[in-house]
Amino acid sequence: MQTDNKLLDDLARVAASAIGTLQGVKGEVEVRLRDQFERILNGMDLVTREEFDAVKAMAAAARRENDALAKRIEALEKSNAPARRRAAGGRKAKGGAAASGKRATRDTGGMSP
Repeated sequence: MQTDNKLLDDLARVAASAIGTLQGVKGEVEVRLRDQFERILNGMDLVTREEFDAVKAMAAAARRENDALAKRIEALEKSNAPARRRAAGGRKAKGGAAASGKRATRDTGGMSP
């Protein structure tokens, strides 16, 4: 059923053009908002994703190296512990500062009483 009502035809054309205009306005608003957000973000001095990923990789590598060095130090301390005990025992056997009659200057800060 088709009508020959000119008023309805005019209203349909106006509605169609209004929808087209609103779509154009929507696109313009989106573009302007995107530009404004980009200006705000650029003013915040944020890092890029590539820079973040590079620093993250460097931090992970440094952490791995630090863990490896900590294990190496621990192993060296364990292997060196018997030698330190022998050296400490040897100092006690020789008598140390107390057996030689000398005063320890560390307690008095190097000053005589």
